Amino acid sequence: MNPFTQSLLQRITDPALVEFVTRWDALESLVIRVYKGNAASDSDVQEFRELRAHLERTYPLWERDMEAYWRATKIGGEAAAGDPFRALLQVQEAAGFMGSWRAMQTLPAAREALNHFLLDRIQAP
Repeated sequence: MNPFTQSLLQRITDPALVEFVTRWDALESLVIRVYKGNAASDSDVQEFRELRAHLERTYPLWERDMEAYWRATKIGGEAAAGDPFRALLQVQEAAGFMGSWRAMQTLPAAREALNHFLLDRIQAP
């Protein structure tokens, strides 16, 4: 897990949010692994199906709040024109990340938005 995100999660008391972030982190790792290996193994395919199904169900809990954070990010050096979480969840199969430089450029925007969201949750009274 991203070390900064991990340190933030230690101060989050909402188990649903912790679960969402943990699964998002697993998705991020999968995207990177498939991109770098230019292949999606059978286990990658299965893991992606499970992660995507869970994240599709749970992201709506955070989606509205997350918007302010991702709108302040950049994707490929340009202001994010759309939700980076949704962009990555729209990919239908793990193999869709093979050679996808756009997915790799989208990951940092999602991570930045997520970390800022967590920071504000920690600092909220």
